[in-house]
Amino acid sequence: MDGSERLESIKAGHKSAKPSTVSRMEDYLEVIAELVEIKGYATTIDISRYMDVSAPSVTRMLRRLDGKGYLEYEKYHGIHLTESGAAVAESVRQKHSTLLEFFEILGVEKEAADAGVEGIEHHLDPRAAARLRKFVSYLRARPAVADEFRRL
Repeated sequence: MDGSERLESIKAGHKSAKPSTVSRMEDYLEVIAELVEIKGYATTIDISRYMDVSAPSVTRMLRRLDGKGYLEYEKYHGIHLTESGAAVAESVRQKHSTLLEFFEILGVEKEAADAGVEGIEHHLDPRAAARLRKFVSYLRARPAVADEFRRL
């Protein structure tokens, strides 16, 4: 799954989810990381569009994330993730991708998968995420097993 697909999945998931403050912060970091990967930079307007919130809301959250040391933010300048911000974003991105892939293998419809991922990714323990990643890899290496399950 590429960055723009993940961005669309995040956007779709936000339509049904009511995230906590920590989850919301992680989502911002995830979106910023995706935008930087795709475009080389992230803007308040881009973040606003993918988070489906107003530009002033984005500015408030960027200040909060800056204060926590997750990014460097200066109004009208670029938004850059710090090492700790990039680590959080990467952890959430990996969980997001793994969960979407798992739901795809199970045959879960995209809309339901997007909503489910947003409900789970922020609460999935890193050890559980690692095991799930291995399981997804196992199933990808054995498409007949996944196909058999989908026929159930």
